Amino acid sequence: MSLAEKESKWSPSSRPFVSNRVIPESGQIPAAMEADESDQIKARRVDEKDQNNGSLGCCGWVLVILSYFFMIISSPLSIWLCIKIVKEYERAIIFRLGRILAGGAKGPGLFFILPCTDSFVKVDMRTISFDIPPQEILTKDSVTVSVDGVVYYRVQNAILAVANITNADSATRLLAQTTLRNVLGTKNLAQILSDREEIAHNMQTTLDVATDEWGIKVERVEIKDVKLPVQLQRAMAAEAEASREARAKVIAAEGEMNASRALKEASIVISESPAALQLRYLQTLTTIAAEKNSTIVFPLPMDLVQNIMGAKK
Repeated sequence: MSLAEKESKWSPSSRPFVSNRVIPESGQIPAAMEADESDQIKARRVDEKDQNNGSLGCCGWVLVILSYFFMIISSPLSIWLCIKIVKEYERAIIFRLGRILAGGAKGPGLFFILPCTDSFVKVDMRTISFDIPPQEILTKDSVTVSVDGVVYYRVQNAILAVANITNADSATRLLAQTTLRNVLGTKNLAQILSDREEIAHNMQTTLDVATDEWGIKVERVEIKDVKLPVQLQRAMAAEAEASREARAKVIAAEGEMNASRALKEASIVISESPAALQLRYLQTLTTIAAEKNSTIVFPLPMDLVQNIMGAKK
């Protein structure tokens, strides 16, 4: 084979495509290569989407030109149909022939639309709160409880909230109910009653990640109330009552022990001074006379009683 034939055989038009990547002998593609390819595919999709969004086509441009023409002819009456106003907390998404107009959301303030080819959707950017209905949840230790809560969220990206989901508010409510059941299903009853802040933080993180594609930012989640069955409430009340009674008996026993020690010390002091016993009798008589005037108690000295008992013997 001559040199000319070899060059014609391996000309650029006839050469096969040769990749610069080196495939290992094991045949497995490294994770870094897979990540690069996925990033390139995503970038390609974004570019194609932007190109498609930016092109209206020949018929589209003809309709837009006609709309401008009719607007100019019918001015100044048509100007009232072209001028729109959105409030400070609102944004407007303009659709021109079904495509989102370049430039993103409009507002707040004045903006212009074409009456024949444009339509717009208002999106409220304020924080919205809603109650999670009470959910019957079976805990990890097989206890049925009813739990409700409240969620605070706001629309962070108006275009995603309109283009990526039909009803962002309804979807967020349903997702909050499902997330509440999933999170509490992995907790014990004691954890649900004591770790409410941790449960609320886990729910907020889960909801925020799930609603990121919808342009929604979950700001706060709170657990409002945990309702226990009546039988379980009675059992817990009986357990708490028994525990309190046990502590009361222990405290009473400690008091008796301290009182007996004090009486022992008092008896030692009184035995050292016989006159102290007579003074104690008189103090007791004063106390009884103040409470019950019809009862008169006259104390007798113990020495006299002992002498009488000795004489009888």
